[in-house]
Amino acid sequence: MINILTPEVYNRIAAGEVVDRPYSVVKELVENAVDAGASEIAVEIEKGGKKRVRVTDNGCGIPKEDLKSAFLPHATSKLRSAEDLAHIATLGFRGEAIASVSSVSKMNITSETAEGGCYSLTSEGGKLGQVLPAGGAKGTVVTVDDLFFNTPARLKFLKSDAQEEGDVTGMVARFLLSQPKISFTYLVNGKVRYRSFGDGLKSALAVVYGADILENCYEIDAEKNGVKLTGFIGNRNFSKPNRSYQSLFVNGRYVVNQTVSAAAANAYRNYLMKRQYPFFVLFLDLSPELVDVNVHPNKTDVRFADNQVIYGAVYSVLSSVLDGNSRALEYVVPSPEPASPLIRSTMPSQSESKAEAPRTEPRGTGMSYREAKKELGFDVSPLKNGTVYPYRSETRAPFGVHAPASAPAPMPAPAPKEDYFEENRRLLLARDAERAEAQKLDPANLEFKGELFRTYLIYECGDEAYLVDQHAAHERLLYDRLRAKCAARVPASQPMLLPYIVSANGQEYAFLRDQLDNLRAIGFEIEEFGANNFKVSAVPLDLYGMDLNSFFSEALSSVETLRAIKLADLVKDRLATMACKAAVKGGEKLTDGEVKELLKEMDGDMGIKCPHGRPACVKIKKTELEKLFKRIV
Repeated sequence: MINILTPEVYNRIAAGEVVDRPYSVVKELVENAVDAGASEIAVEIEKGGKKRVRVTDNGCGIPKEDLKSAFLPHATSKLRSAEDLAHIATLGFRGEAIASVSSVSKMNITSETAEGGCYSLTSEGGKLGQVLPAGGAKGTVVTVDDLFFNTPARLKFLKSDAQEEGDVTGMVARFLLSQPKISFTYLVNGKVRYRSFGDGLKSALAVVYGADILENCYEIDAEKNGVKLTGFIGNRNFSKPNRSYQSLFVNGRYVVNQTVSAAAANAYRNYLMKRQYPFFVLFLDLSPELVDVNVHPNKTDVRFADNQVIYGAVYSVLSSVLDGNSRALEYVVPSPEPASPLIRSTMPSQSESKAEAPRTEPRGTGMSYREAKKELGFDVSPLKNGTVYPYRSETRAPFGVHAPASAPAPMPAPAPKEDYFEENRRLLLARDAERAEAQKLDPANLEFKGELFRTYLIYECGDEAYLVDQHAAHERLLYDRLRAKCAARVPASQPMLLPYIVSANGQEYAFLRDQLDNLRAIGFEIEEFGANNFKVSAVPLDLYGMDLNSFFSEALSSVETLRAIKLADLVKDRLATMACKAAVKGGEKLTDGEVKELLKEMDGDMGIKCPHGRPACVKIKKTELEKLFKRIV
């Protein structure tokens, strides 16, 4: 039997694609406000948008006779025929947003046009009330309360208030960037988070990322392969710990596109360290016929007519600017003010770019989109090798009598039989413990035979030889002592002479704020410090002197997946780094006393590994050597 679904059912199904979380509600409502011609837009949220989302604009408004139609599915003022889909110039066009949002919330629209009075209409779970007179100013106010109140299964899968707030903040930030001539006010739980004045992209960048962002960026204005490419890109010394600082707008619409992301990543490949990402705010403008925005209901995914042409255009422009070749001057917008030392140090030199030579050709290639394929072989360069950074050697820690390392952690209690994962984990731990015990030897049975290359210590025991990497072994011993020291007492803090400021974007701010108690528990003194900033006044005593920029960069690398920060793992990494710097290095000559002390501290454990997983000891049997010399076969 085939059932015809009622509007109540199919609107909820559509809501699952169009409106999955509060940030998508904000996105749809703000896009409608932009399409209405608003010059001022206010966005308010409470409890991450779960309790309330309100968007107010001064646009054209909705006439009284159209209010009920606005709540109907596939009702839109932006399309009239199928042919219009090939020339979409508005942010919204499907006519699904209001119907979808109203079906899973308590929604009210109050609107006034220039010609008529102000009227209001309320919907609860998709059930419309009556159009009533109301008071207000020209424009529209849309209020969405209790999102997913009638779909508890969806409500259960929403993230924490802070995480939802972070995603809404990230979406609002991109509206500030994509619509820099519109004045935005953004309030979170009654407090202003962003306020822009519609005075241009540079001002919007300063509001979202801070006033110093422009000192680290190039402004570009280029035309390549029939594609107009404008915006700001970070210089080659400027990187971020995650991709939340990357914003791409295609014909004014914020999108996420793998082709452009790959082109930018490859252009920066030679200048960024591992797990660092480029900063960019890029605007791609091209003919609507060459990009399909009607791919998914959320409209953040687009399909280009030819990905190779888009890749070639983006890669060619960005790599020219970063590499400082002669084309860079055609793409970089000259700054009206003297560049800062940081920018001057990364701008192309006159000898490289021939700055004094007159420009002999106009900006851009003048090449059409279809003709651009002929030039792709020159645009897409081979991938470059990453830069190798030398590791700085430190003075080694002396051998001697130290506090013993902590005893092995007790085995976890057997899990219930139905918890197969925990049961397997327990068995693996037990097997590893047995294997480690089998690899232990009595130090008295080990006879020191010398060293190789001032790095590997040679010991003999019966018909077996052991080669010990002195750096890896000492590093592990120091690491175990540091961890035992941290675990044995209440964390203590060391005040800093000057506080360290953690600057974050909206998503990072909400994400990090959730971790303040965990950071304080391990010894950080950290507090909120103005909009999107945190102040660190003290650090854990055991980690004093660590690179705070690296620590928080690694912590914030979790933002994209919104997984919990594993502070224990971050502390482990810092301790491992400290142990590595303090340990004896390969190539250093040890005294007889130091050799004996190292063996003593190893306590015969020939299976130990350095904190990074490298083996500290290798066993070679006598029979293996005899096979090498053909004594046996």
